[in-house]
Amino acid sequence: MDDDLILSVVTGSRAYGLHTGASDTDRRGVFAAPTAAFWRLDKPPTHRDGPLPEQFSWEVERFCRLALEANPTVLEVLWSPIVEVVTPAGQRLRELRGAFVSARARRTFAGYADDQFRRLDVTAPKWKQAMHMLRLLLSGLHLVRHGEPLVEVGAHRERLLAVRRGEVPWAEVDAWRAALVAELDAEPGGVLPAEPDRARVEEFLVGVRRENL
Repeated sequence: MDDDLILSVVTGSRAYGLHTGASDTDRRGVFAAPTAAFWRLDKPPTHRDGPLPEQFSWEVERFCRLALEANPTVLEVLWSPIVEVVTPAGQRLRELRGAFVSARARRTFAGYADDQFRRLDVTAPKWKQAMHMLRLLLSGLHLVRHGEPLVEVGAHRERLLAVRRGEVPWAEVDAWRAALVAELDAEPGGVLPAEPDRARVEEFLVGVRRENL
């Protein structure tokens, strides 16, 4: 079932501009469960897989909560350049995206990248994972400086793809990582507000619930 989708976008390598001929098409979306379904003991699901391969969607309230926490994967949905489904509610959600960002994004993006770094075996690195670790740091740094995450990687594309192909020595990859971490540490807030605009997000959510009564 996908007729309750309010937003569906392409994410992953195709949105980043890092895809190859073998890349999957990753889709992420937001759906709005009927409001009356929340009156029952068994609540609607907070997320679901499918129906297409590599497709995952969040119920709108769960999506908003994760976005308010500056979850990198969720925030990228709001800035993906490849939008496949958007209803009026989905368009309002995209227009609201600035309300979700806050200075806490520096910690979440750096934290996600650090988790990936800790899982890397430096004696036999998974180069695709190393590439996405760097991409996350670049995205977080762009968000802190400009108020939006870097999705399409632009000028960084060739260097990141070289990392993915294993053409960049690990010492150079690690030095790039350390430099990006240092830049993030030097900008604790950047242009971002200290807190997201929770009131605006809640107003949007209440509006969606009213529409789905």
